[in-house]
Formats: sequence, structure tokens, C-alpha cells
Amino acid sequence: MIDQLRELEDLKSLAAAKQARIAVAFDLSRRREQAAAGVPAKEQGAGVAAQVALARRESPARGGRLLGLAKALSTEMPHTLAALQSGQLNEWRATLIVKETACLSAEDRCAVDEELAAGTGTLSGTGSLAGAGDRAILAAVRAAAYRRDPHSVTRRAAHAVNDRTVSLRPAPDTMARLTALLPVAQGVAAYAALTRHADTVRSQGDERSRGAVMADRLVENITGTPGGIAGIEVQLVMTDRTLFQGDSEPARLAGYGTVPAEWARKAIRAGSEADAGELNIWLRRVFTAPGTGELLAMDSKARLFPPGLCRFLQVRDDTCRSPYCDAPIRHHDHIIPWHQDGPTTSTNGQGLCEACNHTKETPGFSATPVPGPRHTVELKTPTGHTYHSTAPPPPGTNLEVARSGAPAGTAAAVAACPPGVAAPLTESAGAVGSGAPARRRDIRLQPPATGTQRRLNERGPKAKPAVQVLGRVVPSDWCPA
Repeated sequence: MIDQLRELEDLKSLAAAKQARIAVAFDLSRRREQAAAGVPAKEQGAGVAAQVALARRESPARGGRLLGLAKALSTEMPHTLAALQSGQLNEWRATLIVKETACLSAEDRCAVDEELAAGTGTLSGTGSLAGAGDRAILAAVRAAAYRRDPHSVTRRAAHAVNDRTVSLRPAPDTMARLTALLPVAQGVAAYAALTRHADTVRSQGDERSRGAVMADRLVENITGTPGGIAGIEVQLVMTDRTLFQGDSEPARLAGYGTVPAEWARKAIRAGSEADAGELNIWLRRVFTAPGTGELLAMDSKARLFPPGLCRFLQVRDDTCRSPYCDAPIRHHDHIIPWHQDGPTTSTNGQGLCEACNHTKETPGFSATPVPGPRHTVELKTPTGHTYHSTAPPPPGTNLEVARSGAPAGTAAAVAACPPGVAAPLTESAGAVGSGAPARRRDIRLQPPATGTQRRLNERGPKAKPAVQVLGRVVPSDWCPA
């Protein structure tokens, strides 16, 4: 069995090397076709990375990195490619070697490749780095790169400050990882300030852990408020049964994913009980079709999607609709382009990230809405391959389908924000499937004056919602006035 594990690992490396060679060959063939069609040189190769990503069931960003890796291995680092093919390297370590030599010229990159393979035996498994881990291999590559071109390596380090950024990733148990890529001096200074604060308050009797104190301090410093929620738009999608009846159907938090029902109720309850009315809760109903749970909305004659329809697409699609891409929605796209008489409707609309929207406009790509229980889009690539993307089901869809004789469903939307945070939603949603006229009813859940009583009031025309919760009709007499 151990021998089989080893053989399968070698097979994975061999397959990765073969995929790299095929990707480079495909890129070359597409560039030749585009050149023959008169495509400008700077635009040749457009859409290739997206097709590689779809074929490998990866995100478009990952597809671009895989194509770049394949080109570097095939044209400038043949020894590294051979080591990958023979199983001496896996795809991840080959990626690390390519990444660390990206700042070098093609000639210097080839020299580093030869040095690692022939000089030290790093890639043949017989040198001083045989059996080395990621860090040891990276150190060897960096040293070889610096010997070849110290100025390029130094320039890359100087330009790295332009890559500083902040990112957010989901973590288990309704947690999230807020990560900052900073220049080393700023990173050390920020961490030192947080640790000093934690040591001070803990010496004064604070029972929180050191890490918890640092995390709380970070949030408070950035948002300017204890707890860090007031004044920030947070979209939370749940059924009305989860919100009002203690149902266990999970909710969905925009930018994070699925969260437990009890956690969602506590988040809403905490907002409604904020001191001095700093946080308001808004409810907005979004209509769904009976049985299927398909979200429905009004159509528009406008060239651009109006604000309400944009918000609807955000709620329905959640993330970029391209297959295997879960990037945030940046563009509201006409599936059938508007210049081809594609209507500005919810059926012909989809949420895409910026990169996927640009890829869709590349010659040879086309998209078409496909009838089905939920909103589905068929994407066709220049090679004739087709891929399907279906909108995620709203929370509670299966429960609605299971109910026999259920009336036309609707969805309630809950927003948590103070006045003036989010843009007003001017369009209404209609139960098109049932023939009912378009309707809208928005309910505001205000912090109770006594700290124990909630009130539901009709929302005024100037109110501005921020967090959305899907479900059925919310009874107007849920709480006493």
C-alpha cells in the first residue's frame, strides 16, 4: 500500500507536467488562430486562461496562475519541468520555484534552473536538498536568483510595497480571517501595539485571553465602535421561520457563506438591542416562486440595471456566477448582451466579478439563460465546450418544496445598519409566477426603548436597508407596537 501511495503521487506529478505541456500548446494554437483572424498582438491569448480554468475546474484566477506556471516551465525551466514529470517535485513546489524566479530575465531563469538541477542535485534527489521541505527549497532558489541578478531581486523587494493589501477569508465556526499584507516595519509596529495593549489590560484584571484582547482592539480601532458593527452594511439572508419561529434552517452571510440559525438570530438580536439606537434593523421581503424557491423581480427598460434590480441579483447570485469562481460580484451583466437586444431583466441578468465579465466579452464566448427550477446560465467557450451555472438556492427552499399545497412563497429581508449607510432600494419585487402584482413592504425593527421590547414599524420612503433575509410573508402583527 505504501508503494501504491508513492506510485500514485508520481502519477499526479506526471499528470501535472502533462497538463502544463497541453496548456502551453493550447495557448499557442489559440494565438495562431487569433492572429489569422486579425486580432491585435496585444489582445491575442485573451480567454485562454479562463478556458484552462474551466477545463481544470478551477477559478479564473487560479487558471491564470496555472497557465503562467505552464509557460515558465516549458520555455524557461525545462529541468524543473522534468523533475515534475519524474515525480521528484510536486506541482506546488514547482510553483514555488517558478514564483521565486519571476523577477529574473529568461536567461538568468534558465541558469538558475540548471544550477538547481545539475549543480547541487536539488531536483534529482541526490544533492544536499534531497528530501528538503518548502522552506529549504525556497531558500536555495532565492540564493541562486540573488547570485544571478541581485539588482532584480532587490528591485522586486522594493516594489513589493505596492502589493500591500487586506483580505477576508471564511474560517470554521462562523469565524473569519482578516489578513493584512504589510511592509515588515508597519506589520511589526501594528503587532507590537496590539500586544502592548493586551498586556496592559490583562495586568489590570481583564479575563479575556491575550489573543482575544488583541482581536477586539483591532476591530475597535478600525471601525471606531465597540463591537465594530454599527455603521457597516452586513447582508444576512435567512427565512422568516429562522428569524421569527426558531427554525433550524441555516442562514447565509454575504461574503462568508452558511452560518447557523441561532448565530444569525443572535446577530439580529444584538443589533436591535444596541445602546442609544446606534444600530437599526430593516426587514425587506423578496418574492419567490411557489414550489421552486426561484427569486423573482421586476423588469426594466433601462440600459443599466437599476439599483433595486442590482440588489436583487446580489441576493440571488451571492458570488460570481462563472463556474468554479466564488469571487465577489463587481459587475451586473446582461447574459444576452444589451446590444444584441438582451433585455434588462432578472432572467437576463447575472452577477459577475470584473475578470469574468471581461472574459465573457472575448470573441468566441457566449452565454444563454436556460429554463429550469432555478436561474441557470449556459456558458459556451470558443472551443465549443459548454458549462452550466445555477444560482444557489435561498435558505429554506427545500422546506418550501416539501410543503404540500403551499401558497406562493415570499422572502423577508432583514437589514442591519444606521440611517444613511446603504443606497435606497427603489424597485419592488413581484410574485410573477403566481400572476400577483409587484409589491413591496419593508419593515423596520428598531432597538426597544426598554431594552426588552421590539417594535415593528412601517418603513418610510427615505429608509435605507442593508442586510437581507429570505423567507415567506412576515406577519405584520409579529410583535406588539
